[in-house]
Amino acid sequence: MLVMGIESSCDETACAVVSDKKEILSSVVWSQYDEHRRFGGVVPEIAARAHLEQVDVIVKEAMTEAGIDFPDLSAVAVAGGPGLIGGVMVGVMTAKAIALAHDLPFVAVNHLEGHALMARVTNEIEFPYLLMLVSGGHCQILAVKAPGEYEKFGGTIDDSAGEAFDKVAKMLEVGYPGGPNIERAAALGDAKRFILPYPMKGRTGCDFSFSGLKTAVRHQIELLIEANGALTEQDKNDMAASFQRTVVTVITDRLKHGIAEFRQKYPNGKHLVVSGGVAANKALRAGIESLAQKNKMIFAAPPLKLCTDNGVMIAWAGLERFRLGKTSTLDFKPRPRWPLDKMTD
Repeated sequence: MLVMGIESSCDETACAVVSDKKEILSSVVWSQYDEHRRFGGVVPEIAARAHLEQVDVIVKEAMTEAGIDFPDLSAVAVAGGPGLIGGVMVGVMTAKAIALAHDLPFVAVNHLEGHALMARVTNEIEFPYLLMLVSGGHCQILAVKAPGEYEKFGGTIDDSAGEAFDKVAKMLEVGYPGGPNIERAAALGDAKRFILPYPMKGRTGCDFSFSGLKTAVRHQIELLIEANGALTEQDKNDMAASFQRTVVTVITDRLKHGIAEFRQKYPNGKHLVVSGGVAANKALRAGIESLAQKNKMIFAAPPLKLCTDNGVMIAWAGLERFRLGKTSTLDFKPRPRWPLDKMTD
């Protein structure tokens, strides 16, 4: 069984082909970093136009890399949301055209489900498992019971961790994309120099909050500029390190509550999985892996290159849904919002 997956929900145009034997026959990703860098973030209109210009090229390249033709596919899957609606529409219309032209089953995949199931491609993970989904737009703790079946234990009440990384990167002027640049700066900094608040730490439940942390960082930066006229490179590195350490502490603290709730409801669950773009952060991975070991759970995460948006995760989620008979009709409408724990087929 071979399934193609198309991803275009934010600033990556991607296409991949995977098999039911967990073979990645191809994976092509075109990132729009250069298009958005001068704006310090993703501009939806520019993103949509870039997806439209690149998607046919990326699909062709993925098929060539896989060494197959469209009739060899069992189905075509696409990220149908949530995401920037212009980009999502480009991917959905492309996938529909391929499905219609080649008489293939069409599978609309929740972008977040792609992240949620991604680790099952590269690891032997059985349902149910506990998921820490942490990305540019989302921060959630969920029980993954099966494809399409999720129980949310908690999420952010304001910004996601990824948004916080991007906005702090902009404050520190370390460049776009924010997450990787904060991580690089943090590696050169003193994480103990700045004392920052730990939002929600110690409270019951599994919810997150990052807006207060961003405000605290801005306040510290303003004090430094007032005292010295400008930030030095060491100031930036130290602030990046202090911020990153605080985010890891907050996430692992909230995840402790998630582990307790998961074990109470799903005592046979063994795995703690971290996925999503921010899961590429090595400090966060290490913190969650340590937490898993302390709680005698098996830690799992996708390889770094498969944490950020890619076609493999959409192809695999589509394959998991397809073999359960969960396909979509061609009148499926792209969705800017699509909560993972409230999915309907």
